[in-house]
Amino acid sequence: MTWSRYLWENSGMAFSIWRRAFCAFIVALPLAGLTSAREHVSFRTQDGGLVHADLYGQGDRGVVLAHGGRFNKESWENQARELVKAGFRVLAIDFRGRGQSRGGSQTRPPDDGLRFDVLAAVRFLRSKGAKAVSIVGGSMGGGAAAEASIEAEPGEIDRMVLLAHSAIDKPERMKGRKLFITARGDPQADGKPRLIKIREQYEKAPGPKELVILEGTAHAQFIFETDQGERLLREILRFLSAP
Repeated sequence: MTWSRYLWENSGMAFSIWRRAFCAFIVALPLAGLTSAREHVSFRTQDGGLVHADLYGQGDRGVVLAHGGRFNKESWENQARELVKAGFRVLAIDFRGRGQSRGGSQTRPPDDGLRFDVLAAVRFLRSKGAKAVSIVGGSMGGGAAAEASIEAEPGEIDRMVLLAHSAIDKPERMKGRKLFITARGDPQADGKPRLIKIREQYEKAPGPKELVILEGTAHAQFIFETDQGERLLREILRFLSAP
């Protein structure tokens, strides 16, 4: 075999390998974008406020992430990406008074209007093609989600994960499927376990419902930073993905 023929045959093989690898990269690129892309969006609330949020992923199953009092929309990024991998389209909101979000002039204290932010997020996802929308709310965000479910139309909110949520006045009026989650030793301001109040809320809430108690003392979203974080995420994914 001549040297020139050897180079010709092997260069063809090398080009074939390169072409296959390049095609695989091109095919994978959009899929990677679906799990990593984050789009900033904003939308109006029914009381005249403006909510800013981060939108992740695609699909017709939507999830609103509602943060706790010491967090913001960015705090959900890791969980949002896991939900996208599971096939959900995710919207993490900043509540009014956080980031660029603001409340409406039609709401006055003592009404904080947070439920309007959650409802606006649910309706935004539906306007983008979501056929079912669920909510994951931590602490303050969980209370806002529970209040939003009372004002929502039947079926507007499919299910809710209430992560050590702030207690509401009328839990018996909540709609949708509900997963209550808290850490066993999570203390209230008075030192009593938060589980006592959450169990009361759970018992008053209509079904279908579940109560999951994790070990430890971490509160709401802080649980993700503990050794119970992986289990917490699994419970959320299980509940949201169940038929």
